Amino acid sequence: MKKKVAVFALTVMLVAGGNMWSKAEAHNNHKKSADKITWEHAGELEPQKGFEENIGTAGVLSGSYKNFVIVGGGANFPYETVLNGGEKKHYPDIYVLEKDKNELKLVDHTTLDHEIGYGSSITTDKGVYYIGGSSNQEFGNDILLLTVDKNKKLETKKIGDLPFAISDGIAVEKDGKLYIGLGKQNGKDSNKLFEYDLRTSKTKELAPIPGEGSRNQSTSQLLNGNLYVFSGGGTTAYTDGYKYNINKNSWTKVSSVKAADKEISLLGASSVKLNQDEMLVIGGFNKEIYDDAVKNLSTLTGEALAEFKTKYFNADPYEFKWNKEILIYNAKKDTWRSIGKVPFDAPCGAGLVLMDNHIYSINGEIKPGVRTNAIFSGTILNH
Repeated sequence: MKKKVAVFALTVMLVAGGNMWSKAEAHNNHKKSADKITWEHAGELEPQKGFEENIGTAGVLSGSYKNFVIVGGGANFPYETVLNGGEKKHYPDIYVLEKDKNELKLVDHTTLDHEIGYGSSITTDKGVYYIGGSSNQEFGNDILLLTVDKNKKLETKKIGDLPFAISDGIAVEKDGKLYIGLGKQNGKDSNKLFEYDLRTSKTKELAPIPGEGSRNQSTSQLLNGNLYVFSGGGTTAYTDGYKYNINKNSWTKVSSVKAADKEISLLGASSVKLNQDEMLVIGGFNKEIYDDAVKNLSTLTGEALAEFKTKYFNADPYEFKWNKEILIYNAKKDTWRSIGKVPFDAPCGAGLVLMDNHIYSINGEIKPGVRTNAIFSGTILNH
């Protein structure tokens, strides 16, 4: 067993988003939308190096390159529960899984030279970009590019540095430029957005997102050439949405996240781009329960705080009412719709990967402080 790392987290925000996608490979852009998804259990990840068991991680790096899924990093509480003051551990392990029909087969398991988690992943035709997201401050501003070589081995290349460290933020790619922001920048909540030019390695500050000054773990995609950002949270969870016009450097409000006329928080959710108009989203904290927990964990003291923590962290996953709706946003129509619910515990901070007509939900958190190591495979059906 590896030595414990001195990284502590006793807060309700125990999940990572950051699985933000943009320019996907051609086979990831369906001409049709999804009408239904049938799911099945697709296995588990083997233990991280030095461990006998993999209990699952949240805040993972995830994406696809050619016929491979690349996933890894993330964090969990392997030594003790959050309720008992457990220490949070990040991991350097990266897994390369090859798609064979609807199955994923492990072809490489290696480690980076540092631990990662809570960064932003972008799938492109050049590989999977991973931005920021490390428990080691030295690597918190890295921009990495991950690919797979002809021997089915992971290749990792550092391609640049940001002028700030970032985690829990968003990132998309368009025309050789990365649009990165929100989350925590240099450890502080931020609403700032930046452009990073992959050709010149220069960073330019852009117009900040309107609304809240704190917007962690939002859900984001590039649709029809514009950046869309939904939800996220700070001391409360949000349900709002915004469109950033890259050409005009300006923001406008779009439809809030809704299903059956009820607004939904996507704080900690994961998304994939279905086509130029649409994105699909799974997961998200329940706003009412999240807001109440943040308030109580920050204001209660003594015996009252201890009682609340005991009840809160011992609750079953279903009691947290995380979003199980499979939601699709259409940018052209500015509308949300549900195509059903996931038949497993709603994950937050999971890896969500789209390949052809299959979607993979990999690990994630199923209640505050508790992860799953399961991989679920969904087959997308169209009428």
